[in-house]
Amino acid sequence: MKNSLNRNIPEFINGIGKIAPFTGAWNKLKKGWMDELTISPPNKAKLPHQKKLTETLKEAITKTSPKDGMTVSFHHHLRNGDFILVETIKILAELGIRNITLASSSLNDSHTELIKYIKDGTITKIWTSGIRGKLGKAISEGIMENPVIIHSHGGRVRAIHTGKIAIDLCIIAASAADEEGNATGAIGKSAFGSLGYARIDSRYSKQVIVVTDNLVEFPCFPLSIQQNFVDYVVKVASIGDPTKIASGTTRITKSPMDLRIAKLAADVIEKSGYFKNGFSFQVGAGGASLAVAKFIRKKMENKEIKGSFLLGGVTSYGVDMLNEGLFKTIFDVQSFDAEVSSSLYNNKNHIEISASLYANPYNCGCMTNKLDIVVLGALEVDVDFNVNVITGSKGYLRGASGGHCDTASGAELTVVVCPSFRGRISTINKRVDTIVTPGESVDVVVTERGICVNPNKPELAQILVKAGLNIRNIEDLQKEVEKIVGIPNPIERTDKIVALIEYRDGTAIDVVRQLKTVE
Repeated sequence: MKNSLNRNIPEFINGIGKIAPFTGAWNKLKKGWMDELTISPPNKAKLPHQKKLTETLKEAITKTSPKDGMTVSFHHHLRNGDFILVETIKILAELGIRNITLASSSLNDSHTELIKYIKDGTITKIWTSGIRGKLGKAISEGIMENPVIIHSHGGRVRAIHTGKIAIDLCIIAASAADEEGNATGAIGKSAFGSLGYARIDSRYSKQVIVVTDNLVEFPCFPLSIQQNFVDYVVKVASIGDPTKIASGTTRITKSPMDLRIAKLAADVIEKSGYFKNGFSFQVGAGGASLAVAKFIRKKMENKEIKGSFLLGGVTSYGVDMLNEGLFKTIFDVQSFDAEVSSSLYNNKNHIEISASLYANPYNCGCMTNKLDIVVLGALEVDVDFNVNVITGSKGYLRGASGGHCDTASGAELTVVVCPSFRGRISTINKRVDTIVTPGESVDVVVTERGICVNPNKPELAQILVKAGLNIRNIEDLQKEVEKIVGIPNPIERTDKIVALIEYRDGTAIDVVRQLKTVE
């Protein structure tokens, strides 16, 4: 069958079941209530003065009575510094546990060793927001029998609420915790900031283990994770590599081309009509996106504009804007560098939030619905403004859905920034390889060759033209770039589906098929 974006979607996929096709960014949510069954968090109890502390992670895992076919969840706040995910799977494999569903909020280069456990049948299913590196390559080449399910950050919360992801064991790495399991990522030698992605797991998992390398006196605060959801606590030597968890201030790009794109994007925002007192803003942590924030910061200072809140993944650059009074509040679901943790701990206006409050489509107040402006990146964009952030130019899984479609769907103004080509490979194409964010929720695409406004926003186009900005027809831009770099060879794929791309509402927006020719 075909979904509303004309993508071929199977009606049924082995290992997943019946598939609901994508019908539009807001169609499923318009009625205001959802048909899906929602599950209740598990009921469980501890006896008075029963100890939660265990000597080793293996002991804690053994006490949860692991079993074949279980679902194990992790958060990715530690990013490439994570030591705990692979160690947990290693222990489960040693205990003889097979057929595991891995539900990690994202997977990174540090998880390459999981390939071994996929090959031996320890892991047979994966739910995640992103897959990178050698693991993404192996999955793209068909290492798994069952397709990976790629979800957005908000979509992950929805899947847990509805029981699509039914967690048996949740492992939460924390940079500080007490003997009862109260835990945070804001302090300690391995501090990484917000624990926003782990909160839903702690609430809905049948068993929860908090792992820390910094056992503190009771009570640990702030209460990012609360003791009433935690079954066991274990202290280890290290939860991860601090140089990869907190790598200092994220650097703004010095690339002249990226700076040009950032300047154009900031000009679009300034002239859009949404750049005014009280505006809310989200920008990514990449160098080009931070450059947009740099230009916006200067424009705010020059025009004496004060924003309401910053949202999402937070860098020290956002913290600086908060401290300077340019924004009243930060809502932080994920922290990206060393400076953020201390701000989260010390500043009452820097507020840690859950992924549910951040972006869950199945609630009446997710923060993405209050966004005025969001700036997002892209691996490629097509002439219908659809965006791919998950598969690279050679077809491999190498990115993440993250909060891309969540924020794009909610923001008043969604600005996508990308160069017109990378390494002589066009990023503005007739058709993207994989759709993650539908074009209907993308307003503007900014490249170094000009600015493209979605035809759905003619009033915005008129405003920007009147402001003297270089507004281009996206089809003309695509043809121009094609003349420069040529038409790449088509990506050859088999019929086997290696990944299902879920839109935030749980419908299938696209699939990724196995690569036929491999590197």
